[in-house]
Amino acid sequence: MLIKISIDASGGDKGIPVTVSAGIKALTMFSDLYLYFVGNESEINNELKKHPNSKDLIDRFSIVNADEVIKMNELPTDVLRKNKKTSMREAINLVKNKQADACVSSGNTGALMVISRSLLKTIKGIDRPAIMAIIPTVKGSVNMLDLGANVDSKEISLFQFAIMGSVVVKHTKNIKNPRVSLLNIGKEETKGNYFIKQTSELLKKSNLNYTGFIEGDDVYKGKADLVVCDGFEGNIFLKASEGVVLMMVHHLKQAFNRNIFSKIIGILSKSILKNFKHNIDPKKYNGASLLGLRGIVIKSHGSADSESFLYAIKEAYIEANAKIIDKISKQIEDELANQL
Repeated sequence: MLIKISIDASGGDKGIPVTVSAGIKALTMFSDLYLYFVGNESEINNELKKHPNSKDLIDRFSIVNADEVIKMNELPTDVLRKNKKTSMREAINLVKNKQADACVSSGNTGALMVISRSLLKTIKGIDRPAIMAIIPTVKGSVNMLDLGANVDSKEISLFQFAIMGSVVVKHTKNIKNPRVSLLNIGKEETKGNYFIKQTSELLKKSNLNYTGFIEGDDVYKGKADLVVCDGFEGNIFLKASEGVVLMMVHHLKQAFNRNIFSKIIGILSKSILKNFKHNIDPKKYNGASLLGLRGIVIKSHGSADSESFLYAIKEAYIEANAKIIDKISKQIEDELANQL
């Protein structure tokens, strides 16, 4: 059976050249993948001509024309009011109509969230969708949510985030019993605000492998498989992490370019630096999941290149192949029954 994914081809800072290139690579990588390229038909066709192997894949993709594009700076409320036939809306509509199993877009995050929620609705038992992404650690990686969809989450929402995230980690990373932690200002049970403490009590009664509070530095030590937090703290954590990586790279470049001797050391260390860059390369971790919807929606970085966008397509493929929406629905039902 084919895994069908709709691509918001016109979305993002770089648009069709990036999304089409990544899509062709994905089709080559996965033999059971079918893609819908949604966007300006003539521009997509022109881009496909630059990829000779697309002719061999012609029966595994189609083009859905949508001339309008949501701008990166448009307000989500304005986008909903316009109700235009945009590439983003049409790509999500394919999921709504069961023509596609998942949607991938690098377009406006706020617009993607509000359109997805409006068209797909939330899973029964879920109050709010959340954004989950993967962050590198010393032991591999950790999944974290919410990263910005909600900035005032109460305990029930945080509890739901934990359930959804745990299901995704279990079935996409093959971790039988994912360790779930709550991001907090300390590990002690006396620390944190009211909602964090109440969420902790709910998680203690759940069937999840809840390991307690986790501090920011321990996230990078790989002490959890899933870290749960409110979108306000999560987004700050994510942006701060990205800033730290940029700072490290900046200072490394300066250090190796200081004088002739440091340049020689840099040349001798080239393979080590290459491996370092590979391990923390944000391209590898591109593709955030909008969890809680009745359909799979993956958000790529707006500035993603084709290699980075390919990782977002891969995440959509993995979640669709795992039938992640069905599994989240079942787990939510079980956990709600367990709380009664």
